[in-house]
Amino acid sequence: MSPMSGPRGVQAAAGPPVSFKAACSACRARFELDAGALRLVIGGSRRTTFYSFTCPACGACVRKPAGERIVELLTGGGVSTLRSV
Repeated sequence: MSPMSGPRGVQAAAGPPVSFKAACSACRARFELDAGALRLVIGGSRRTTFYSFTCPACGACVRKPAGERIVELLTGGGVSTLRSV
């Protein structure tokens, strides 16, 4: 992200909050989540790399696979990341 100009030319360090579109596999609800609502786990293989969140509509714990592009987007958007062995 590039710094944004604030009042009187003051540089702000952070841009607007990042949100991610998501869908629940249990109830099929669609919504947007901020970075704090998501968790990313990077494992040693494609099968062990995923992101997860709690559905705000039904409360289900949702886990979805995360390919390289998803990992890049989530880490760039400030999602908390855990690396597993």
